[in-house]
Amino acid sequence: MCGRYSVQKKTLLVANSLVKKNINVDLEQDNFNCAPGGRYPCIKSATNGKYLEMTVFGYLPSWSKPDFRRLHNARLEGIETKVSFKKLIVNSRAVVPLSGFIEWSSRENEKKVPYYFTRADSEDIFCPAIHDAGQFTIITREATEQNAKIHHRQPVIISKSQINNYFNLNNNAVEFLKTVKPPELKYHEISTKINNPSANDATLINPIN
Repeated sequence: MCGRYSVQKKTLLVANSLVKKNINVDLEQDNFNCAPGGRYPCIKSATNGKYLEMTVFGYLPSWSKPDFRRLHNARLEGIETKVSFKKLIVNSRAVVPLSGFIEWSSRENEKKVPYYFTRADSEDIFCPAIHDAGQFTIITREATEQNAKIHHRQPVIISKSQINNYFNLNNNAVEFLKTVKPPELKYHEISTKINNPSANDATLINPIN
C-alpha cells in the first residue's frame, strides 16, 4: 500500500517541467508527510495537454456514507472490475509525483515500524493513479521480493518516459502497467513521529539507525 509519502521541491520542479500548465501548485513547498485527506500536486491530462493541480489524496465515491474511509490505494489486480475504479482507470488517469514513500513493518510483539523508500538511483518517483471530483487514488501492486521484507504491497512506479503511454486512452492501462518492471528501491527506518499526520519537517524521513 502507499498511505504516506513525501514530495519535495526538486521533484515538483521535475513534475512541472513535464506539463503544459500549473494550476496553483507552489513549487517551493516541501511536504514530508503527505497523508490521506490532504491536497497535493497531481499530474492530469486534458485534450490540450498535461497539467499539474492540487488534488485531495484519497477517493470518496459519490455513494459513500459519512463514516466511509477514503480509498487512498487501488490494487492493480482487479481494478478494472471494482465498482469504484473500473470507469476511472479507463478515462480518468493521473500520475502522482513522489520523492519517496512510507511503509510500515510489524515486528513480533512490537508496534509497527515505519520505513522510508526511495529509488535506488535517486530519481524521482512517478506513481500511476486515478482521479475523480478533485480526488486521487494511487495504484498499487504486489511488492518485489526485496521490498516485501517490509510490506507486501508497494505503489506501481513508472518512469518519466512512460507517463504519456499511461495517459494514452487508446492503451489498456491495466495491461500496460502489468508490463512495467518495478525499479530497484532502497529504504531505511524512520521515526514513529511520521505517524502524526500533522507533523511535517525534513527530520521525519531521516534514518534513525
